Amino acid sequence: MIEAKDEPSAISNARGWWSSIQEMVAAYEAAEDDDEKREEAERAIDESILSVEVRSGWRSLGDKLEPEHYRILLTTGGPALQIVGDLTEYREPETATFQIQDWFQPWCDWSPADFDHEETLLKFARRFYFAE
Repeated sequence: MIEAKDEPSAISNARGWWSSIQEMVAAYEAAEDDDEKREEAERAIDESILSVEVRSGWRSLGDKLEPEHYRILLTTGGPALQIVGDLTEYREPETATFQIQDWFQPWCDWSPADFDHEETLLKFARRFYFAE
């Protein structure tokens, strides 16, 4: 078993963000009928990230590029954390996966122990706009 002091920094960072994301999504859902609390919850989510990016798949020259994948960058450096996933044809997140990275290591998927983590990540990701 990994002790907290021995846990890689990328995993510690991801666990902390996972806890924060759960809290932000819960506050957003709880504020359903209260406009002021809802705006506060939306602002907390919107201001928590570094960037939102999209990319397209392979296309022939001259074809119109359509966003197919997204990335929400949460932290950079060592450790770094992002949420990545696929977009629907309507440019809404369809999947959501945490990816972690530490110094001199490639990006790799990370999942918290919670069963519903993808649904919570999707609720978080769906707060952002992935179109022009």
